[in-house]
Amino acid sequence: MNMEQKNSNHEAWVVVVDMGYGHQRAAYPLRHLSPTGKVINANNYEGISKKEYRGWQATQRLYETFSRLSNVPFIGGWLFGLMDKFQEVPAFYPRRDLSAPNLQIRQNYYIIKRGSGKDLIKLLNTKNIPLITTFFTAAFMAEEHDFKNDIYLVICDSDISRTWAPLHPKKSRIKYLAPCRRVVERLKLYGVKPDNIFLTGFPLPEENLDGGSGLDTLQRDLAERLINLDPEHRYRHKYAETIKNFLKNIKIEERHHHPLTLAFAVGGAGAQKKIGRQMLWSLRQKLLANEINVNLVAGTRNDVYCYFREAISNYGLEKVFGKNLQIIFALQKEDYFRALNESLRSTDILWTKPSELVFYSALGIPIIMAPSLGSQEVFNRTWLKTIGAGISQNDPRYTSEWLFDWVNSGWLAEAAMSGFLDGRQFGVQNIIDVVFRGVKEPTADDSLL
Repeated sequence: MNMEQKNSNHEAWVVVVDMGYGHQRAAYPLRHLSPTGKVINANNYEGISKKEYRGWQATQRLYETFSRLSNVPFIGGWLFGLMDKFQEVPAFYPRRDLSAPNLQIRQNYYIIKRGSGKDLIKLLNTKNIPLITTFFTAAFMAEEHDFKNDIYLVICDSDISRTWAPLHPKKSRIKYLAPCRRVVERLKLYGVKPDNIFLTGFPLPEENLDGGSGLDTLQRDLAERLINLDPEHRYRHKYAETIKNFLKNIKIEERHHHPLTLAFAVGGAGAQKKIGRQMLWSLRQKLLANEINVNLVAGTRNDVYCYFREAISNYGLEKVFGKNLQIIFALQKEDYFRALNESLRSTDILWTKPSELVFYSALGIPIIMAPSLGSQEVFNRTWLKTIGAGISQNDPRYTSEWLFDWVNSGWLAEAAMSGFLDGRQFGVQNIIDVVFRGVKEPTADDSLL
């Protein structure tokens, strides 16, 4: 964190739900605002009742089961589609009133009105500070159970379902922190009062942004990345003035502090691990020849870590494991986020499903998109392709062919610069400005997204 944040007295509860990675990844850069320096898990905090804990656990198991079933031929896709229907994001056009609550939001409020979350809000009310949460249910609980300070809800996707808006949006006092313009406009269609919507950008990690206060580190990392992503100078020759203008004081020279580096990240349910295995088989000769670095991101899932370790052994890659082939894994999510964020400084390409990680394109990292998992990720994919910062994956069995074609063409260098130029890097600072300084318009009007 920067010095201003370290020395400030700004405090807010930071509340998440431990379900997948998205909600906790958005909260991780905000943890320093918490009185304890840590986030609170609404579904697993000290003092949670057994009944409420079991209810949350059942929901998480259901989500992860359906996510993994999406890979099962025929019936798996149908079952996941059935669940996804409850959180479907409707078409944006034609613009129309979408404020009527859906079935999921009615069910959510039914449970809350019967007392769910009351103990949590009673705990939070022991200190009169704002609440910042990355999960809609926690915000609804706070409002229904009379949380005594302001309630802020951080949005984790580029478009959202009706479930993110409260039962009676025009009467609600929940304030929304939106990552992009589409979310701002979507919330208005859902009936949220414009005065309760703030365009802040997604909260990106301090490890990649000079403690959250500047772009010097990011620009140096991007300059190095452009060399690896444009070995034949196609992009750098054509857009030399653009690079010079936006990477000021950064001298781009032919230096290679690391070979081309690819990170492949699975989601919280581990549903994409097969893609990683196929990619690894295709790249095995280039790994053995030290022509590429690969970071397999298993997150906090031990089963995914073991799956990747078995593949490494079976493919004869033990001699390069721990060298130019790594697995990023940690038992705790905060440790995992920290390790991944630090590794992203020397990562040239991020391959993952279009989750909340699409906003990491603002760090100047091009994203290869695995298949979408859920309605919101379909919209994330469209958003990322629209800004030119992501490309849909090709057949992972032939990664060693198409990946290097894309690198040599300069496509991925162009995607890296597009994400950097059009993304919003200062979500954390903008959120602080809104919550603690009363700033109404924290981002520039001329920003594209």
